[in-house]
Amino acid sequence: MDIPHERFTQLVKHIPASVSIADMERIRAAFEYANTKHGHQTRKSGEPYIIHPIAVAEIVNELELDPDSIIAALLHDCIEDTNSTREEIARLFGNQVADLVDGVTKLTRIQYTSKEDEQMENLRKMFMAMAKDVRVILIKLCDRLHNMRTLQYQSAAKQKEKALETMEIYAPIAHRLGMQKIKWELEDLSLKFLDPVAYAEVEAELEEVTSTHAEFLASMQKRIEDRMAEEGTPCKVYGRVKHIYSIYRKMYAQNKTIKEIFDLYAFRVIVQDIPACYNVLGCIHDMFKPVLGRFKDYIGTPKPNGYQSLHTTVIGREGIPFEVQIRTWEMHQTAEYGVAAHWKYKQGMANQRLGTEQEFEWVRKLLESQQDTDPDEFVHTLRVDLFADEVFVFTPNGDVKSLPAGATPIDFAYAIHSAVGNSMTGARVNGRLVTFDTPLTNGDIVEIITSKSAKGPSRDWMKICKSNEARNKIRQWFKRERREENIATGRAMFEQELKHVGLSIAAITVNSEVLDNLLRQLRFGSLDELYAAIGYGGMSAQKAAGRIKEEMTRLGRLEQRQRAEQEAAAAQGDAIYPSNGKQQVPRTKHAENGIIVEGLDNCMVKFSKCCTPVPGDPIVGFITRGYGVSIHRADCVNADPLRRKPEEHGRWVRVDWANDAEATYRTSLEISAKDRDGLVLDMASILSAQKVRVNNLSARSLPDGYAVVYLELAVRDRAELNGVINKLAQVPGAFLVKRVGTPTSA
Repeated sequence: MDIPHERFTQLVKHIPASVSIADMERIRAAFEYANTKHGHQTRKSGEPYIIHPIAVAEIVNELELDPDSIIAALLHDCIEDTNSTREEIARLFGNQVADLVDGVTKLTRIQYTSKEDEQMENLRKMFMAMAKDVRVILIKLCDRLHNMRTLQYQSAAKQKEKALETMEIYAPIAHRLGMQKIKWELEDLSLKFLDPVAYAEVEAELEEVTSTHAEFLASMQKRIEDRMAEEGTPCKVYGRVKHIYSIYRKMYAQNKTIKEIFDLYAFRVIVQDIPACYNVLGCIHDMFKPVLGRFKDYIGTPKPNGYQSLHTTVIGREGIPFEVQIRTWEMHQTAEYGVAAHWKYKQGMANQRLGTEQEFEWVRKLLESQQDTDPDEFVHTLRVDLFADEVFVFTPNGDVKSLPAGATPIDFAYAIHSAVGNSMTGARVNGRLVTFDTPLTNGDIVEIITSKSAKGPSRDWMKICKSNEARNKIRQWFKRERREENIATGRAMFEQELKHVGLSIAAITVNSEVLDNLLRQLRFGSLDELYAAIGYGGMSAQKAAGRIKEEMTRLGRLEQRQRAEQEAAAAQGDAIYPSNGKQQVPRTKHAENGIIVEGLDNCMVKFSKCCTPVPGDPIVGFITRGYGVSIHRADCVNADPLRRKPEEHGRWVRVDWANDAEATYRTSLEISAKDRDGLVLDMASILSAQKVRVNNLSARSLPDGYAVVYLELAVRDRAELNGVINKLAQVPGAFLVKRVGTPTSA
């Protein structure tokens, strides 16, 4: 028996016995179909490609999903990576399976103008499919989880790209769906590739601490079990250590050592019903000293993802703080598997109704709020929607509304209805009149004052509100009601941004190629549409101006290169055919790796690692012994004229950049910053937005609460590098960004 069939046999052994013989035959047929279609395809690890779909099906089976989900998992890459079609899969395995496979499939056969466009459309497609059937996202999460488990076989750049996307998109989705078990593993695996040094440090410290306190975990568990037995309360007690990313966040955000983290250890006490939960809570507080302010009742007020539990932090006689989570068995299933557990409890209903329930209302709101946004904003607002901490406030009738942390009465009004927000003239919080920018807190009772004569929202509201839902509804009002005003406002904002980058409207309208490329990239049919979008907030004037400058620069470089080629050809023609009619062959300067070395042809060139120069840097060359010419930046400490040895004076030569320089060059940066949670992720987000390839990223914490981040990038020239440096300097906490090899920032 070959490896794929052996692996499939193991999958079959773990499929529940309740699955019918007919469904088992369909699962087997799906495996044989996928195995045939993937044929001799292999993964980066060298193993047969079919192993990946089988592994995804194993994770789906662990979530106890239905046979259609297992079949879809086995087939999930067929449309994307083979010649299979949705129609063929529907004919062989049914429409539901075909819909699931199609929902997980990327839009690979479409050409996109940018990576952000591609990411946005794939995410939008996935969410639309998820709104109809939640199993789409469950299979996608299982797919991503196995890809992260095998990420070590990918290139370093691909590892960081996938890890960052997982941390920013898929782990928050798992959290939003209440799937904590998958969320924790995705976060740990992402951190392992985004900040391997910190991951290794936390892992080592955790191993040291947990081995020291293994007896503590066992003894606390036994004490709780014995007390519950005395009370006559049947229960199951689990002791565990927090996962690595959770500890990493607390250590770096709060600048604590692992011994200072209060909830490093957690015990789960699982009982039969809700009254028993509160009885256990009383016993725990009787046994151990509770820590003030560390009690949370998520049973009375569940989290938006359905999570329910009692949380309390206590300190035992050993002086070690630990957290106790108390819940019922049904709550435990929901806490571990989230919407997947919800699926199990709802198996009796029609599958197509799963996407219509209130629990998934946020998916439709998310899609609605992204209809008129550009790719960068879509991905950014998606992160906000998924990551945001929340506050719970009440209507005067006692209905609960969940809003992002820091939300204002404007957010509350639009959460009720667009018409309420558009006609709002005032607000009361807990009976008192407040301003529109007043932050709401948990438990506030909010009343919105409206008027039929209200003139609609103000543009300033978009700067005040915190929720993307409110911002989008305000934007829609301006788009619908004030088109002429939007065009005028947008044009003024656009002209102002153009002045900042040294351009004018005339420079664009004169050059039809620039204008056509801009409108095509930004998906507008005319300049008026662009102006209107800027006016109502659907497009950033700064981004549009930036795109134009990039296009003008591209055309300018092309024209400059063409002129240089023409001049070189003319000069060569004059030299070969001089006026005296005698043929001469001139001595040309030969470029190696984009470098011209004065007086030397065809010499080996290497770029020094001490300063990593890029086109645009003033440079000098040093003739090494046996390794050609080493290229240094002129401001490199190793090229300082005052430090040059007299006997080596003749080995320093003039060098210059050739017009046909290479596409990208490696260079290195060192960033000093205040140590905090999310520092590396913020920097990685900027690098991703700048479309800069990262060859290496590492960070280390200093004892004084600061951190140093080292980056190795691939850039085209100094201008691009300076743009990256300026963006990194804006990261909160960063106070020095400098190029390696010089004591001052570039």
